[in-house]
Amino acid sequence: MESSKWIAAVASIWIQCSCGASYAFGIYSPVLKSSQGYDQSTLDTISVFKDIGANAGIISGLLYAAVCRRRRRHAPPSSLSGPWVVHGAGAVQCFVGYFFLWLAVTGAIPRPHVGVTCLFMFLAAHAQTFFNTANVVTAVQNFPDYSGTIVGLMKGFLGLSGAVLIQVYQTLFAGKPSTFLLMLAFVPTLLSLVLMFFVRVHHVQSRGDEKKYLNGFSLISVILAAYLMFLIIIGNIFALSQWIRVLTLVVLLVLLSSPIKIAVEANKDDLQIAPSTLKTPLVEENLSVVENKAAVLDVGFEEMNLLQAMRTLNFWLLFTAMLCGMGSGLATINNISQIGESLGYTSRERSTLVSLWSIWNFLGRLGAGYISDIFMHNKGWGRPLFMVLTLATMTGGHVIIGSGFPGNLYVGSVLVGICYGSQWSLMPTITSEIFGVLHMGTIFNTIAIASPLGSYLLSVRVIGYIYDKEGSGMGNSCSGAHCFMLSFFILACVSLFGFFVALVLFVNTRGVYAGIVRRRMLS
Repeated sequence: MESSKWIAAVASIWIQCSCGASYAFGIYSPVLKSSQGYDQSTLDTISVFKDIGANAGIISGLLYAAVCRRRRRHAPPSSLSGPWVVHGAGAVQCFVGYFFLWLAVTGAIPRPHVGVTCLFMFLAAHAQTFFNTANVVTAVQNFPDYSGTIVGLMKGFLGLSGAVLIQVYQTLFAGKPSTFLLMLAFVPTLLSLVLMFFVRVHHVQSRGDEKKYLNGFSLISVILAAYLMFLIIIGNIFALSQWIRVLTLVVLLVLLSSPIKIAVEANKDDLQIAPSTLKTPLVEENLSVVENKAAVLDVGFEEMNLLQAMRTLNFWLLFTAMLCGMGSGLATINNISQIGESLGYTSRERSTLVSLWSIWNFLGRLGAGYISDIFMHNKGWGRPLFMVLTLATMTGGHVIIGSGFPGNLYVGSVLVGICYGSQWSLMPTITSEIFGVLHMGTIFNTIAIASPLGSYLLSVRVIGYIYDKEGSGMGNSCSGAHCFMLSFFILACVSLFGFFVALVLFVNTRGVYAGIVRRRMLS
């Protein structure tokens, strides 16, 4: 199959759908705990290393910048340059991490020290940052005019990957969580090794309607999310027979394969328009004039590396806004089951809330990128404005959760989940627009550290501390709305502070986005 940016997008989507195994930690953590004789505190420590690995992607960003510099953009895929190197590094870590966890759980190797298990868990989760960086940064370079939409797609499919992997597990290996670890060692690794050479940067202006085909990808992702939500709800209500599970898995695989049809149609569209474009000298001359104008506008636009970006106010404004938004959002999902228990929700209701979080997260990732692109193209609005709006909405979501009225978790988790997901598509896109694409992977992965940092501060130092204080006279357990009310009012204040920080970022970058709009009008 001939390589193109559309084929690259499909390959990236498929890799993203397989590499979010860190979201499925709850499936194999019980067998890891029982087989190794860990207590809950030790398991929580391993979980922390998982979170650090899944968010500390600075190395993947540095590697991408080193092997994908623009001066090497014409290098053949067999040379030691290009996104495939980053995918390869991720594949090695994924296999080593999960395979050795499987060996430990099955007793094939002597029981490792806790520190070694933490290392295996870190490597397994760290692989996700390599896959994600290679796919997201390459996609932004291939679709610069619709960077919000394409980042939303990549982040959205990553958000759905946990639900996809769990559906495969429940169909093929239900009741065998140790085998699930072996599956996680092979599936993402083999898929990335097979597809990584298709994920390439194509510095070619699309001749067809990019928006039309990107909308097609978006529609497929929404259908996939709706289907997964249906499976989650049905699975929590009914006990499905094996043949029904196999049938639902076949439908899932058909949906996952459907993006290739859109890529083929997009390639045909480009090829049909290409001959008339190439045979018209006047068009070539006009294109040359446009490129010259765009080059003039690019004068003064600097591609910053990490250290240069960290010397700017915009970097720290973006980091602080994400510390408040991502941190409070992650703290919410980490404690949502415990909140439900305190408020008297049944076990099934709590399980449904946790499962549906991935769907709200996905809708935020896809929707924020897509909608912000529409308003940038039609109104010229700077993308940080949507960060302002989502943080304001997240503040309301925290207040609703803290209020404790009947059904509050259903409403609050939808608002917080969508707004939390929005940050994950807005932040990388804003990073590329303010600091440039060349070192985008390094910079946005550095800013992403705000997520586990904020979650630790708010989960342990705020929610955990207040919960233990409220339940100190009840055997370290707490029932009632008062258990989390103060905590979530504090989280609301934190996200409100993030709202004001994002507002300053929006005002501070108006000139940057005015230049982006002018460049896109001439490109």
